[in-house]
Amino acid sequence: MEITAQLVKQLRDKTGAGMMDCKKALIETDGDIPSAEEYLRKKGLMDAAKKSTRTAADGLVAVALSADQKTAAIVELNSETDFVARNEKFQELAAGIAKVALRTEHVLDEKFSSGKTVKEEIDQLISLVGENITFRRAKKVMVSHGIISAYIHNAVTPDMGKIGVLVAMEADGNVCTEKTGALGKKIAMHIAAANPTYLCPKCVPQEILDKEREIAIAQAKEIGKPDDVAAKIAEGRVKKFLAENTLVEQIFVIDGKTKVQEVVDKFNKENGFNVKIAEFTKFVLGEGIEKKETNFAEEVASFMK
Repeated sequence: MEITAQLVKQLRDKTGAGMMDCKKALIETDGDIPSAEEYLRKKGLMDAAKKSTRTAADGLVAVALSADQKTAAIVELNSETDFVARNEKFQELAAGIAKVALRTEHVLDEKFSSGKTVKEEIDQLISLVGENITFRRAKKVMVSHGIISAYIHNAVTPDMGKIGVLVAMEADGNVCTEKTGALGKKIAMHIAAANPTYLCPKCVPQEILDKEREIAIAQAKEIGKPDDVAAKIAEGRVKKFLAENTLVEQIFVIDGKTKVQEVVDKFNKENGFNVKIAEFTKFVLGEGIEKKETNFAEEVASFMK
C-alpha cells in the first residue's frame, strides 16, 4: 500500500508522534492506522498528552434535571466561535434542547412550545447569527431509587459551560436527597478534574486490559527485560491503569488521599444509607473534534520526498 502524506498526517494527528516515526509505523503495518497506533505505543512513541487535550469546537454543554432529580440530560451544542456561544439566544436554545432531551431521544424532531422543531430553531438561529450551529450529542440518565447530581465546570450561566458531568447515585432503602445530592456533586467535580474512563475495574473490557498487558510486555522487552520481569512489569502496568482510569479506584481530588469508593463507603456508614454510584457521564466541549491545521499538510509532504 502506498504511504501518502495524507495518511502520515492522519496518524500524526491521532497520536502526536513524530512524522518519520508515523511513516515508519505505517510502512511496518502496510498503512493500517489502528495497527500503526499499536506499533507506536509498543515502541513508546505515542504522545498521548497531545491527543487527550486537543479540542477544536466552540459552543456550550448544558444540563437539565427533572423536579425529582431522578432524570437528567446533558447536551452539547456547537458553534463556530465563542462569540456566538456567549449570545443570549444561543444559550436559551442550549437550555431548551437540554430540557427536550429529558423527554426524548429524538431531539432534533421534537417540538418546542413555539411549534417549531429543534432542528428548525437551530436553522433559524443560524440565519440570525450568520454562523454554523450544530447539535452534536445528548445523553439521558435515570435512577429508580436515589438522585442524579449535575456539575458544570466554570459555568458561563447556570447549568451551562464547557464541561458538564452527571452522576447517578442509586440507593437501596432510605436516602436523604440533600446529603446524597451534595456527595454526588462532589463526585461530579472529581470526575471533571480526574477524567475517569470507567466506573469500576469490572467495567473495563477484558480486551482493554489484555492490550495494556501486551503493550507493557512489548515495551519491557524493547529495553531488554527478560520474560519474567516483563510479566511483572505488565501486571503493575494493569494495576496502575485501573487506579488511574476507573472512578471508584481513583484518589478523591478533594482530599487527595482517599479512594472514591472509600468516600462513598464512609458516607454510607455515617448516615446509615446504602448508596452507590450507578453511572456517570461527562461531556467536554469539542472533545474529539479537530480544527484544521494550516500548512501542516505541506509540512508532512516535505517529509515524504
